[in-house]
Amino acid sequence: MTTTAANHHLSPAFPGRAPWGTANKLRAWQEGAMAKYIQEQPRDFLAVATPGAGKTTFALTLASWLLHHHVVQQVTVVAPTEHLKKQWSEAAARIGIKLDPEYSAGPLGREYHGVAVTYAGVGVRPMLHRNRCEQRKTLVILDEIHHAGDSKSWGEACSEAFDPATRRLALTGTPFRSDTNPIPFVAYEEGDDGIRRSSADYTYGYGNALADGVVRPVIFLSYSGQMRWRTKAGDEIAARLGEPMTKDAVSQAWRTALDPRGDWMPNVLRAADQRLSEVRKAIPDAGALVIASDQESARAYAKLIREITGQGATLVLSDDSGASQRIDDFSKSDDRWMVAVRMVSEGVDVPRLAVGVYATTISTPLFFAQAVGRFVRSRRRGETASVFVPTIPTLLTFANEMEVERDHVLDKPKKGGEEDPYAEEDKLLAEAEKQQDEDTGEDDQLSFEALESDAVFDRVLYDGAEFGMQAHPGSEEEQDYLGIPGLLEPDQVQMLLQKRQTRQIAHSRQKPAAEADLVELPAERRPIVTHKQLLELRKQLNSLVGAYAHQSGKPHGVIHTELRRVCGGPPSAEATAGQLNERIKKVREWATRMR
Repeated sequence: MTTTAANHHLSPAFPGRAPWGTANKLRAWQEGAMAKYIQEQPRDFLAVATPGAGKTTFALTLASWLLHHHVVQQVTVVAPTEHLKKQWSEAAARIGIKLDPEYSAGPLGREYHGVAVTYAGVGVRPMLHRNRCEQRKTLVILDEIHHAGDSKSWGEACSEAFDPATRRLALTGTPFRSDTNPIPFVAYEEGDDGIRRSSADYTYGYGNALADGVVRPVIFLSYSGQMRWRTKAGDEIAARLGEPMTKDAVSQAWRTALDPRGDWMPNVLRAADQRLSEVRKAIPDAGALVIASDQESARAYAKLIREITGQGATLVLSDDSGASQRIDDFSKSDDRWMVAVRMVSEGVDVPRLAVGVYATTISTPLFFAQAVGRFVRSRRRGETASVFVPTIPTLLTFANEMEVERDHVLDKPKKGGEEDPYAEEDKLLAEAEKQQDEDTGEDDQLSFEALESDAVFDRVLYDGAEFGMQAHPGSEEEQDYLGIPGLLEPDQVQMLLQKRQTRQIAHSRQKPAAEADLVELPAERRPIVTHKQLLELRKQLNSLVGAYAHQSGKPHGVIHTELRRVCGGPPSAEATAGQLNERIKKVREWATRMR
C-alpha cells in the first residue's frame, strides 16, 4: 500500500477516500490508521474501533504491508475464543496470509506465515510463544486486548510471551476494564485530575462509524411489566420493571422477567420475531440472536422460539469445536434464530444478525457494548439493528450512551463507605478466563423463586432520545414500533419514531378502559431512575420547598399541597421521577417570580 502526504491529512470520514461498500478498497478510517502507522512506525500501536467497523481487515492489511516490506517475518494473532481464532485464519487466507489455527507446539509448517492462538493458549505456554518471537521477527496482533488486562494470568502471560516481539498491534472495540490492572503494551497518560487513562493511537468510535455508514443505527426496544417473586425468607414481592428499587430487588425482578416459565420472555420473543419478519422484508437473510445467562435458560428459550415460530433455533452452549461449526453454519444459512450463552456473544461474528434479545442479567458496560456489537455490522446502507432489552435503569443508560468513548482508567477515585461498583465486572472478566461450560455461577446469586411475570412495551431508545407510550403486547401501538422498516437512513429513523409517538399520543385519548392501567405519558416524561436517584430528587424538592417557604412565608405543607394541585400526582413519597421533576421546575418558577 502507498500513502501520500495529501492523503494523510484528509479526515478519516472524507467520503472520496473510500467509497462505502467497495470490497477492494480500505474504508477511510482503515486508510487513515494505516497512514498514521506507516508514518510513525511504532513498536506498539493501539487501534480502538467500534465493533463491526472492520478491525480485522485493517490489521491484516497492515500485517501484509509489514511482511511485504520485511519489517517482520511472521505473524501471531491472539484472539479471545476458539471460534474467533478460526475466523482470523480464514480472513487472513483471503488476502494471502496463511495462519495455522491448530498450532500447539513445535516447528511451524513452511506453508504458514504464522499462527492464530487464544489468550488461554498463551496463558498455558507463554515461553513457547516467547521463543518463537525471539527466533524470528514477529508481528503480534492482540485482538480484543482488554482480555489481556488481568495481571494474575492472561496479562502476565502475554507480557512474558510477546515482550521480544518486533511489532505489537493491539485492537479493541471496548478499551476499558473494571479493574485497575494495566493492559499489556497499552500506553497510559495522566490527566489533569491525576488519573491515568489508556491512550489509543487511533480511535474510530461508533458515532463516526454511524455517520460514515460503516455500522448500523441501533433501535433499542424496552419492555417493562409486573413481576412477582418469593424471597429466600418466604416473602412475596411484586414490582414493575423500571420502578426505582433497591439493588437486590432490581436483580430479582430482572431474573423474574427472564424466567422462561413466566409471560415476559414469550411476549418479548414473539415481539422480536415480528420485528425480524419486518426486517427480513428488506434484508431477506436477516437473523436474530438471544443472549442468555446460562445453558438451562438457553435451552428453554430455544424451545419457546420453536413454539412461537414453528422453527428451531441454533443453540450455541459453549466455546467448543461443535459450537464454532454451528455458528459458521448459521452464518452461511438464512435461518431465523440463534441462542447463545453469555461470553460466547463476543465470539459470534455473524454480519446478518439484525435483531437481538438481551436476556442476561449481566449489567456491565463492557459486556453490553460487546453484546450490542454483534448486531451493528453493516453490509449495505440503510440497514438497522433492533435490540430488545428489559426496562432496567443501567441497561437504558448504556443504550443512551452508545456513542460515548471510554478509556481504561488505572486510578479509581476512592470513596469511603461505598460498595465497589466494579465488582460485577471483575467477576465477569475472571469468568472469561474459564471454560464457559456448565458452571455459570448462577447458583451463587441471592436465592429466590420467580412466581409470575407479564410484559408491557415501554419505550424505544434511539440516538440518546426516548419515544413511545406504554402499550400491551399485540396492541396497535406496539405494532407501530415493531413495523418500522428494516432499511432506513439514521435521520429517517429519528423522524419515523417521532411520527409514531405523535400518533400514539393521539390514539391514547380513545383507549378502552381495559388499558387504563398503563401510564398515559410519552417516554421522555417517564424518566427511568434508580432508587438512589429518586431519593436525590425528593431531597432536592424538599430543599427547594424549604427555600421557597422561607422566601414566601408559607408553611411547607401548604406549598407541597399546592404543587400537587397544579402538577397533579400523589404525595412526594409516592411520586414518580417525572412528577418530582415537574414540581421542582414549578417551585423554581414560583421562586423566580418573587424576586
